[in-house]
Amino acid sequence: MSPDPARWARIQDLFHRAADLSPDGQRALLDAECGDDAALRIEVESLLAGDREPSPLLDGDVSRVAHALLPDARSAPLPAGTFGPYRLTDLIGEGGMGVVYRAVRDDLSSVAAIKVLRDAWLSPARRERFLAEQRTLAQLHHPSIAHLFDAGTLADGMPWIAMEYVEGEALDDYCRQRGLPLRDRLTLVRAVCEAVLHAHQHLVIHRDLKPSNILVRSDGTVKLLDFGIAKQLDQGGATADVTRTGLRLMTPAYAAPEQVRGEPVGVRTDIYSLGVLLYELVAGELPFDLSNRTPGEAEAMILKGEPVRPSVRAARARDGSPRDHLQASRAEWADLDVLCLTAMHADPARRYRSADALIRDLDHFLAREPLDARPDTLGYRAATFVRRNRRAVTASSAALVAIVALVTFYTVRLSQARDRALLESVRAQRIQGFMTRLFQGGDEGAGPADSLRVVTLLQSGVAEARALDREPAVQADLYQTLGNIYRQLGDLDQADSLLQTGRAQWRRLAGPGSVEAARAAVALGDLRTDQARFDEADTLLREGISALERMPGQAMAAADARVARGRSLTERGEYAPAIAVLDSVVATLRARGSESTELLDALGELASARFYAGDYDHADTLNLEVLAMTRRIFGDRHPRVAEDLMNLGATEQERGNYPEAEQYFRDALARTVAFHGEEHYKTAGNLVYVGRALLLQNRLPEAKQAFEQSLAIRERVFGASHPNVANTLNELGSLAIRESRYDEAEVAFQRVLSIYQQAYPGSSYRTGVATANLADTYLYRQDFRRAEPLYRQALAHYIATQGPEHLNTGIGYIKLGRCLLRSGRFRAAVPETERGYAIVAKIASPDVSFLQAARLDLSIAFDSLGDAATATRYRAEREQYLPKPAQ
Repeated sequence: MSPDPARWARIQDLFHRAADLSPDGQRALLDAECGDDAALRIEVESLLAGDREPSPLLDGDVSRVAHALLPDARSAPLPAGTFGPYRLTDLIGEGGMGVVYRAVRDDLSSVAAIKVLRDAWLSPARRERFLAEQRTLAQLHHPSIAHLFDAGTLADGMPWIAMEYVEGEALDDYCRQRGLPLRDRLTLVRAVCEAVLHAHQHLVIHRDLKPSNILVRSDGTVKLLDFGIAKQLDQGGATADVTRTGLRLMTPAYAAPEQVRGEPVGVRTDIYSLGVLLYELVAGELPFDLSNRTPGEAEAMILKGEPVRPSVRAARARDGSPRDHLQASRAEWADLDVLCLTAMHADPARRYRSADALIRDLDHFLAREPLDARPDTLGYRAATFVRRNRRAVTASSAALVAIVALVTFYTVRLSQARDRALLESVRAQRIQGFMTRLFQGGDEGAGPADSLRVVTLLQSGVAEARALDREPAVQADLYQTLGNIYRQLGDLDQADSLLQTGRAQWRRLAGPGSVEAARAAVALGDLRTDQARFDEADTLLREGISALERMPGQAMAAADARVARGRSLTERGEYAPAIAVLDSVVATLRARGSESTELLDALGELASARFYAGDYDHADTLNLEVLAMTRRIFGDRHPRVAEDLMNLGATEQERGNYPEAEQYFRDALARTVAFHGEEHYKTAGNLVYVGRALLLQNRLPEAKQAFEQSLAIRERVFGASHPNVANTLNELGSLAIRESRYDEAEVAFQRVLSIYQQAYPGSSYRTGVATANLADTYLYRQDFRRAEPLYRQALAHYIATQGPEHLNTGIGYIKLGRCLLRSGRFRAAVPETERGYAIVAKIASPDVSFLQAARLDLSIAFDSLGDAATATRYRAEREQYLPKPAQ
């Protein structure tokens, strides 16, 4: 027989009032409230005794307590028969709000999960919550949320709902049993955040986010379940009544402080739970250990406790444990601390404002970009940095560089001082004072984009690094960080000095075979690629790869190093070896069975190698795969989608499909503006691509407008003498040549050459490109005397830095041959043009513009030399590869 609902409500009320009192307080309360009702007192005391057991029912609800202590409260067996069109087959599980069965629908041969409200007699509120879950699921349609199929009520009034049947493992079990790498775990959390964001956009708060409510299927996709205590944001004042059941209508380990206090909840309540999920997956433990705690103790810990930083918790757990696969650098752990603790801030106003904001910072972390969130330290005023190690040819913005240099210094330097007590207090205060002056003083109006200020900030960071002789490991880390920054900025000499010093220091401190020394070798090898010192680059990268592949837990770092070597071979013009290396990396990463940013980067570099080899079809296939994977991992709004679209546009452009290329570039530009804004340096980069596509379509006024807009942004962000500025000036020079404005073109190319000579002292292929473009202006003005030596200088740069068989070298010979041809020196022109033709023909597809130009030049030269047969052969080849007219 079921107990009287009114009596059970009375039992619940007394239990919750007594749970947090001392034993004497509990006795006094029960004396006053129970009077002569001994049975009532026994029932409440039984609940209190159960609550004090070593395994308390903290994760249960009133129904579970009733089942444990009231014999008549157990659910009766379900009646035989069907639930609508569904037939029950077996029990899946029991939860606080109901029993879940597997069911089949015979007419459609489909499977569903049937959830039935048990013990509806316990409280009318339970029935209302069950029906509310039904209403909630009906309005949510997202691939990561279990769908509602049907609902109904049995003859005895028992309600039921039919939902999507999900086969999978709980989120934490899935990660633990597979030893999932850190980035894969974060990608799963990101997918959960997308589902939560969808719910929030429909005014639904989940309120019970925990691993058991998130299943991961065999294909790696997630499904969010159990909206049993979800709340509509527009339901008025019901919140406090629902949450006042304390720790019983939620899972306390994942509950936000405002839930525990019974206060109104909002979207940031779910953000807190997402933070706990994130913490658990990266640290291996929950932020608060609530096992063996009374409700009062658990509540006090949640409300007053300070969670240990996940980096500290993970470090303790890693000693001798199987968690070595969660590899991260010090800087990455610092950012993971910020991510978790911002989401879990006790003050809801200080958490991420939305699931979208949390997603954005997860994206920033996965892309190795600066976080939007800031820690509650001096760095909260200064800004936070995570090193960006994606191998890009263009430099990072000056603002990013300034923040990178000195906040990384703060993060590494001062956290080490605090956690390991390695610094004297006076020295620590001096560093803090330096950081405070740096970010609070000076001309705020100038901002971090001011080039002189950036140089000053970087120089200060280097000076502070050199003063850290008493902390050689911190000093070595900072040398590496600053070296990578200077490399991105284009100051390769300063980068060289810092990276070499850092590598030498790590080899001395940790040994030549250490992880740190191996990573330092890879970083220096990357720099050698940028310096076109390819033999040294290959030696260093091979050294790093060999060491990392021998070390446990460094598989992803080794893959990154192999990708760096593939990039180096591509830059060298050795496309076949580059493709072989990158194919191998891609195969290794695919064998892991999960998508990752490392696989994305490897596929992107492979696409680049195929592109430069003239294999546009294969490059296109790879770029399409990269785009699809980027969307799955990061979502359609992530800025990496824009980068992938630009790569697809570049392929269309090389094929001569200029309108299609323009469409890709404009789509990328719109996404970049939406994410970064109209004045961002990445927007400037996208504008260059759009302008180039317009230029090739002879839409010259539109192209000029795009280039000038890009130039204005880049000069404002980087200063007047930055390689990115030179890149845009180069496009404006090309435009001026198209419009026969040769004087303007000459001025533009001279400025480009000056910037490159300053940024890349000595031989550089970039300097070679600028020199050849300047020579073009003299060629078009028929000033062959000035053009020829410049073409020869450009060739010397290409051969010295990229080798005699590089694509640029081949193009350089073709350009030199054209100069000689137009000056009437036909016999001298032929060997130069044929040499260039042979190089380019081995690398590029037969219809590329430079081969077509060479065929035309050679046909003219041989005609002039009286060799009609050879001239006819080249002319026929050119005709063969001309675009066919539309049918």
